[in-house]
Amino acid sequence: MSDAQGDPRRRHSAKVVDGPGKSASRAMLRAVGFTDEDFRKPQVGIASTWSQVTPCNSHIGELADKACQGADAAGGKGVIFNTITISDGIANGTEGMKYSLVSREVIADSIETVAACEGFDGLVTLGGCDKNMPGCLMGMARLNRPSVFVYGGTIMPGKGHTDIVSVFEAMGAHSRGDMDLIELKQIEETAIPGPGSCGGMYTANTMASAIEALGMSLPGSSAQNAVSEEKREDCVRAGAAVLKLLEEEIKPSDIMTRAAFENAITVVIALGGSTNAVLHLIAMARTIDVALSLDDFTEIGKRVPVLADLRPSGHYMMSELVAIGGIQPLMKILLEAGLLHGDCLTVTGQTLTENLADVAPYPLDQSIIAPLSEPLKAESHLRILYGNLAPDGAVAKITGKEGTHFSGPARVFGSEEEAQQRINDGTVVSGDVVVIRYEGPRGGPGMREMLTPTSAIMGRGLGNEVALITDGRFSGGSHGFVVGHVTPEAFDGGPLALLEDGDLITIDAQENTLVVDLSDAELARRRANWQQPTPRYTRGVLAKYARLVGSASEGALTDQD
Repeated sequence: MSDAQGDPRRRHSAKVVDGPGKSASRAMLRAVGFTDEDFRKPQVGIASTWSQVTPCNSHIGELADKACQGADAAGGKGVIFNTITISDGIANGTEGMKYSLVSREVIADSIETVAACEGFDGLVTLGGCDKNMPGCLMGMARLNRPSVFVYGGTIMPGKGHTDIVSVFEAMGAHSRGDMDLIELKQIEETAIPGPGSCGGMYTANTMASAIEALGMSLPGSSAQNAVSEEKREDCVRAGAAVLKLLEEEIKPSDIMTRAAFENAITVVIALGGSTNAVLHLIAMARTIDVALSLDDFTEIGKRVPVLADLRPSGHYMMSELVAIGGIQPLMKILLEAGLLHGDCLTVTGQTLTENLADVAPYPLDQSIIAPLSEPLKAESHLRILYGNLAPDGAVAKITGKEGTHFSGPARVFGSEEEAQQRINDGTVVSGDVVVIRYEGPRGGPGMREMLTPTSAIMGRGLGNEVALITDGRFSGGSHGFVVGHVTPEAFDGGPLALLEDGDLITIDAQENTLVVDLSDAELARRRANWQQPTPRYTRGVLAKYARLVGSASEGALTDQD
């Protein structure tokens, strides 16, 4: 029977296990290994996303064990529980991809549910694929108990410097006739050599970097190889760090401040990160009651350059950035240039400035991170566009290699599958603006990523000759002249729903506009004749999600006010 009810570190677990009236609770926990001594310790929930669903998470079971060991050694009692994950890389281009963004909400719900029910005093969450990371952060934010996030780490490059996007683009090259089945199979067999998240600055590595910059991971956690002693040590230290946070009563709301989110945005831009960061950072901020909007990405982007030559638009992979020091030297460069808020508190219990004090610079001969004086792009690659096609905003990823302006006739499709078929059969030609609509959060439902069609466009050699706009999302691996998150979405009667083949669309990434050459009167005439499509799902999780989800421009949350 516990005698530690006055321990402020145990304000949640004490309610579950202390006193004669909780004898039944203790009996249940004894059966899973608790001792008398354990009942006197703060309980640390270890939320593991381990599964065999995807290589991104296939090693996280071992990492969760390490985090538990760290919590136990520091005087806590670690308790491992699981939540789900899905694989975008496997589901892309299928109906199953509609569950991808939905999984972020399920993960947040499940972490909140288990931790609140069981009375955990603190949390370590471990994620490896792009939706489970923001899902973990949203769960921790809702609970607001001392917490640390651990990234599962990046995969190593495949043979010939390949990765998952290499496979998707090889599929496009095969459909064009430029690659035979033997070559395609060789890439398929060697591009994914083992555990870890997709190897470029795709969404997983983008979100891991953002979370570290936010202060919710230990320094270095975002830039470690998945299978490495450094990553195992990171997990042990994370378990111990939660006990220090409990001692000092430091909660996520003390760390996830407005200034910290500005730091996260700054690092995402400098790294050339994924458009999904816009969606997820807004969702995470709103969950912790921090005001963040699309326009904040524009304002910060005016002063922050792109410095990292990382895939998909660049050359290098995350494992190569790991080898030269990860993102810590980059953050120190940004801090010294006045581009980061150094006084932000982090999960170390110290400020960002204190964490970076002894960080060594990058090697002089490295070519992955450009100097501030010679950036790859002087302003952000993440462009927030407005206009009569996107009254509530849209998100583009324009590195400059695609140009900054595209104008062409619309080629309109009502689903990803329809667009993919017409890209592969040659219907889509140079100069077209491919429009994929009814793929938004409500219309899809689920806001699928368009990695398969964008990769097909690249594979067919049209990357600089075709643009694509959608109310869906893009994978962090997508590149080319692409605009997503168009709001209001087509299902809600947004202007995307009113387009017809041949309408002239202009994307301007300097003026930040997305417009169609139609008068207000013509748009009004078309709107009067438009009817909302029948929902694609009426039962189950997708139907529930479609009823609850908000606009992509506000993070696509399901529990908003």
